[in-house]
Amino acid sequence: MLDHLIKGVTVVDGTGAPARTADVGIRDGRIAAVGKTAEAARTTEDAHGLVLTPGFVDPHTHYDAQLFWDPYATPSLNHGVTTVAAGNCGFTLAPLHPGRPQDADYTRRMMSKVEGMSLVALEQGAPWSWHSFGEYLDALEGRIAVNAGFMVGHCALRRHVMGPEAIGGQPTGEQLADMLRLLHEAMDAGAWGLSTTQSATHSDGDGQPVASRHARPEELLALSRAVGEHGGTQIEAIVAGCLDQFSDAEIDLLTEMSAAAGRPLNWNVLTVDAAVPERVPRQLSASERARKAGGRVVALTMPILTPMNMSLGTFCALNLIPGWGPVLGLPVPERIARLRDPDVRAEMLRRARSKEAGVFRRLADFGRYVIGDTYSEANRGLTGRVVRDIAAERGQDPFACLVEICVNDELRTVLWPMPSDNDPASWALRAETWSHEDVLLGGSDAGAHLDRMCGAPYTTRFLGDCLRGRKLLGLERAVRMLTDDPARLFGLRERGRVTEGFHADLVLLDPERIDAGPARLVHDLPGDGPRLDSRAIGVRAVWVNGVEVIRDDVVTGAVPGRVLRSGRDTETVGTR
Repeated sequence: MLDHLIKGVTVVDGTGAPARTADVGIRDGRIAAVGKTAEAARTTEDAHGLVLTPGFVDPHTHYDAQLFWDPYATPSLNHGVTTVAAGNCGFTLAPLHPGRPQDADYTRRMMSKVEGMSLVALEQGAPWSWHSFGEYLDALEGRIAVNAGFMVGHCALRRHVMGPEAIGGQPTGEQLADMLRLLHEAMDAGAWGLSTTQSATHSDGDGQPVASRHARPEELLALSRAVGEHGGTQIEAIVAGCLDQFSDAEIDLLTEMSAAAGRPLNWNVLTVDAAVPERVPRQLSASERARKAGGRVVALTMPILTPMNMSLGTFCALNLIPGWGPVLGLPVPERIARLRDPDVRAEMLRRARSKEAGVFRRLADFGRYVIGDTYSEANRGLTGRVVRDIAAERGQDPFACLVEICVNDELRTVLWPMPSDNDPASWALRAETWSHEDVLLGGSDAGAHLDRMCGAPYTTRFLGDCLRGRKLLGLERAVRMLTDDPARLFGLRERGRVTEGFHADLVLLDPERIDAGPARLVHDLPGDGPRLDSRAIGVRAVWVNGVEVIRDDVVTGAVPGRVLRSGRDTETVGTR
């Protein structure tokens, strides 16, 4: 007998094959039937007019901590994501040195700074009961509603072995051997491989470059070779050029790491903008060079525009514009005094528009910012208005106008930059870029930057755009790019397709309605902290391992998700 039967549904199976009408039966966590079946079922639903797809796979999240207080990985699960890859960018909560309990505090402060997680939530929401990476995975086993796989972070390996000297120091031969031992132990326990960062934007809670930024190529290559000794593993790496354009040295490094491991290496995020036509060819040249050298370098790119709010009062992307950090890092009264100085503003604008600002030049058109939440009587009625319009009414330069508004709120004003790459040419370039063999959709950062952005709904928003918006892709290809493509990159065993015998990770959706609601601020983190959330529209139900976990955008309370461990749940994906 089947556990559940979905009758008369339009199946888009994840392979890119044409949609077809079928009955789909679930039994013992697997897909037991696709087609006409006379077998009885404990429960049945009529799904005529609805579409059934495989569960979506998000290749880049930071749910490492959130899963402890939110086993449903919201809002990703609501938007049909049934498998998440976490432990990215070199940052993980394990391993922790058993002889240095202060390392847990260091890790929490680092995650709060570099990934925008609530420090209170990190302190109160996770048990911090582990030392080894395997113990961390065991702490999640049996208590999550999504499937989750984890890379092991280079920063954690360095901190465990070198202590505070991980910042600025170089490992001795013995310390490098210890790092390799820890990495092997983590992969033996099920880590998906290694993640690392060399990005200049990644600093710890003390404002220092994170540990992996101090690693030299020989250390990275030694760790990469270790990854290649384990089945079902990967590498994820971030370098400074990910933000704009790679240097030759960075392309060489990514290529050599992948070739040394004999494993795919993915990076994020490829930003597509028709105003910078040279960026995509330059970034994808890393993939071409890697293939010639026996490696594979895969770029992650988002199929939607994900707004990220800004503030002159708290750390955000504006702090990363060259020359802005020293001003925005001052105490608020001094910061306000500096921002009121026309000469200071002029220099800030010059730096923001310079070539050295790279991708952050996108933030320099301050007339296009939309005012979000305000906090003073002087700013009453400005929420939702565009700075350019306000500045014209006041006869001000847009940046001076924006600063005046923020000063009225003692710099607490929420600012929303309007995307500069929402033009037809940029969307056409995206559609062309998505067809490249080494480009994968993803890069949501879900679980991070909680009050700044909400990238998790990219799946439903993308499908809605394909069905009723720009229609850049057909439904079958769009679904494959969200399901089978990432499943095959990560070597997920028997996931990513609606096929008999595969795990029953499924999404039932209404093609006439599928979409994502606007981001809204909610206060549901441990300690009542804020985060941005987005409701799913048109998602009728989601199953993980054959168990219903979402029905009409509401979690059912079931936790059938699995910690996916390398080798057992993933197979080896080579570079050729």
